[in-house]
Amino acid sequence: MNEDTPIKDKDVYKQKLKRRASQYKIKLLNPCRKGKKLLVLDIDYTLFDHKSPAENPKELMRPYLHQFLAASYSKYDIIIWSATSMKWVELKMEQLGVLGNPDYKITALMDHLAMITVQSENQSRKKTFDCKPLGVIWAQFPEYYNEKNTIMFDDLRRNFVMNPQNGLVIKPFRKAHSNRDNDHELVKLTHYLLSIGDFEDLSRLDHGKWESFIDDSAKRRKRS
Repeated sequence: MNEDTPIKDKDVYKQKLKRRASQYKIKLLNPCRKGKKLLVLDIDYTLFDHKSPAENPKELMRPYLHQFLAASYSKYDIIIWSATSMKWVELKMEQLGVLGNPDYKITALMDHLAMITVQSENQSRKKTFDCKPLGVIWAQFPEYYNEKNTIMFDDLRRNFVMNPQNGLVIKPFRKAHSNRDNDHELVKLTHYLLSIGDFEDLSRLDHGKWESFIDDSAKRRKRS
């Protein structure tokens, strides 16, 4: 096996993905919607600061979370995918008021069992880690979702290793008590998602330059 081959192109991981897609059954909380794109969201440090102490979990929720989800829902189905247990995912989403929210619906929840283990070989140093292959979702709902209409937010770049063209690395939300008042990441990302919501192929965009994209969009709007 050529060590220079990207992880996503290695047969061993393609086979792992195929097995995982057949073994892991995604339970829909709400129906997939025809014509909508797909937004896949991490929880820890993306939507929620899971390390800081608090009496109420809502104190650790990333600012503007519900506004972000409500706005995104107009163009995207939303799947929450965490590298933790399903029990924890359900509990956190209930505590934060995400499940059963009247302003948006969550399509599905996914946990660590949907992930696969891969190995990177960087300068003869091997590193093993788990990642989130979007193919698990695409294989189960091919009539709705694919690499052209899916975007995934996570604070860990390695989680996108099977789908680097679909991932956006979000700035981690840590130390909620001191950062709550100046974290506007979800406001800016709402603008980005709505700006690209009508694009035919999201995988052709460079999501690493999302902030430049919304700055350019704002300038274009001013000129027009």
